[in-house]
Amino acid sequence: MSTVAESLEHGDDTGALVTVIVPGRDVADYVSEALASLRAQTFTRWRAILVDDASLDTTAELFAEAEASDPRFHLVRLTRPHGLGAARNLGLDLVETPYVAFLDADDVMTETALERLVATLSDSGSDVVVGAYVRLRPTEGGAYAAGDVQPWVSAATSPERRGTTLAEHPEVSGNVVAWSKLSRVELWRRHALRFPEGTLYEDQVVAQRLYVHARAIDVIPDVVVQWRERADGSSLTQRKAPVAVLSDYLAAMRGGIAVLDSAGHRAAARARVRLILDMDTPPLVRIAEGHPDASYRRLLGAFVRELTARADLESLDLDPQSAPLRSAAVLW
Repeated sequence: MSTVAESLEHGDDTGALVTVIVPGRDVADYVSEALASLRAQTFTRWRAILVDDASLDTTAELFAEAEASDPRFHLVRLTRPHGLGAARNLGLDLVETPYVAFLDADDVMTETALERLVATLSDSGSDVVVGAYVRLRPTEGGAYAAGDVQPWVSAATSPERRGTTLAEHPEVSGNVVAWSKLSRVELWRRHALRFPEGTLYEDQVVAQRLYVHARAIDVIPDVVVQWRERADGSSLTQRKAPVAVLSDYLAAMRGGIAVLDSAGHRAAARARVRLILDMDTPPLVRIAEGHPDASYRRLLGAFVRELTARADLESLDLDPQSAPLRSAAVLW
């Protein structure tokens, strides 16, 4: 455990330094592993706010069992679904510690994640620290196995940097998830940062706002979260075929770029456009090619044309392997 973290920060009246916000809805098959990963942390000065978003399965009961067995867990139960953004905001309103982190209730936090994140931020004095993550994929035997750190994740978090900024390290803009970071609660409150509600992919815009407003940013190559790809295909990131989901996804990516543009972070916006065209749009084009609803192709085609025109104007060096898919989408 980091003695620096213990000596420089005071924590709340329970001695906790970090609040981990854990929202979940109908994730009973996975939540026990997520909570076990918190209990296994080498850094023990944490508390967790468990937000049950009106689950229909036994998620709330499993959350309640955790609260009853460990005083560091605090359960909030919603009587009707509010969505992930609202659940996270509710948790934010209850934070009393200097630091805040997020963990989705179907993911796994690596054992030394909090220790490494807290020590880094305490030593540097930065506002946010960003770690790497990997996919947790199903195996033929019914278990899950962690994959490798993907290139875009590595570009954002490796090599380790202390006290950097978005202008100095624009590739950090590619890390758009809520749960691979530790940040100072002061940053959220100073700039009234909140997750959008009533929409999907709500963390993309918030991530860019964190980077834009942070006085300094740390990045570490350590894997801090294993991000589950569910065997039944039911997680949000595995369900991009519905038109409404696509619409929210495109709006989130546009919104993140707009945050960077409005703050004058041209290099970060360029990095984000490049990554979206190279990584995010090709699988969407594959879905669109056989989609029964032409509006899916129209929405995606307009988005790809918009970003491709910008890439051409700014002479971005795009992955040539994704060019045929971009060309197809431009015609829709």
